[in-house]
Parts: sequence; C-alpha cells; structure tokens
Amino acid sequence: MGRAGGGCRCPGRLDRVTTDIRPFRPSDTDEVVALWHATGLTRPWNDPRKDIERKLSVQPELFLVATAGGAVVGSVMAGYDGHRGWLYYLAAAPERRREGIARALVAEAERRLLALGCPKVQLMVRPGNEGARGFYDALGYEPFETWATGKRLIADG
Repeated sequence: MGRAGGGCRCPGRLDRVTTDIRPFRPSDTDEVVALWHATGLTRPWNDPRKDIERKLSVQPELFLVATAGGAVVGSVMAGYDGHRGWLYYLAAAPERRREGIARALVAEAERRLLALGCPKVQLMVRPGNEGARGFYDALGYEPFETWATGKRLIADG
C-alpha cells in the first residue's frame, strides 16, 4: 500500500476518483477541522486545533489524511504507546462515504502501527453510534466489555 512520500493511492469504489493517503500537513488544518465538524467528531470540550497541535508533537507520521483532487476527504489519527495502538478521528467526507476511504485509512494506520511492532489496536465508539460499530465489526474489530474513564489534565477552553 505504501509508496514514495509515505502515502498510498486507493481508488474509490463508487466514482473511481483516485484517493491518496499521506501524512497530515499543517496546511491541511482548516480542511481537517471542517471535516471533523461535518462528520460530528468534535465536542465542545475538545478544541480540534489543539488536538492537531498536540498530535504533531507526538508521532506525527501516524496522523493521516485522504485526499482527492487536492481536497481532504478523510482523516485518521493513530498512536502507539508501546503496549497498544489507538485510532481516533476517523472520518470520511459525508458525500464520499461508502467509497472505501475510511477502510483504506484504517488499513494504512494498521500497517504503520504493525511496522512499529504494535500487537493490538483499539478505539472507542460512542454509545448509540451503530453505524460506526457496524463499520468496525466488518473490519474485524471485536467489542469488549470495559469501563472507559478519563480525566482532563489541560482544559481546552
């Protein structure tokens, strides 16, 4: 899947528009934030621009975007802590859904995590997001019972 520059080319299934997957560039910020808003990934307590800044300071090569015709049409943020890999901010532009963009982003993130020696990747899906659950089920992700908890150390706003 890889090619020069660290990306991949993935033809869309519906309209055959070629989609490139590559590492995020700071010039992608506005388009990525707009994509996250359009797909409902943002929350009032998380500043997406600060999340991007933070990611660029830790494993920036694991922050990927999908582009088509020069426009950002997808994103995924991955991380590896030496024990588990994680996926965040997986998004495909609403008008480009069901073309395989999100599937290609997950595959490329998994490939990069595996190259780092990552034995397992996890993610969180909000309750009630049955579409996301079905998507991940189809990719072989297995739900498991756990209690997710968190604590904010730095307030974004």
